[in-house]
Amino acid sequence: MTSEEVECAEKRMKQRWYDLVTAEQQGASLQTLDRMFNAYMLAVEEYNHCAERYLVEQAAAQHPETGSTVQKRKRRRKAS
Repeated sequence: MTSEEVECAEKRMKQRWYDLVTAEQQGASLQTLDRMFNAYMLAVEEYNHCAERYLVEQAAAQHPETGSTVQKRKRRRKAS
């Protein structure tokens, strides 16, 4: 994961929010707003995932022992 990928995910998230707010101001239907909100939340989740993965990879690169321990803990948490 690169910082550019994280930035791209952040831009997508911000764009989805902007689109949602603009649609609401223009009187979009509740169904449309709900769909747009769901798309925004998916973008938020994607950004959070990318940012977390980037930070874990950076930590692993700086401190190989600590980074691998963090990744092992994350894998164990997901498995349970």
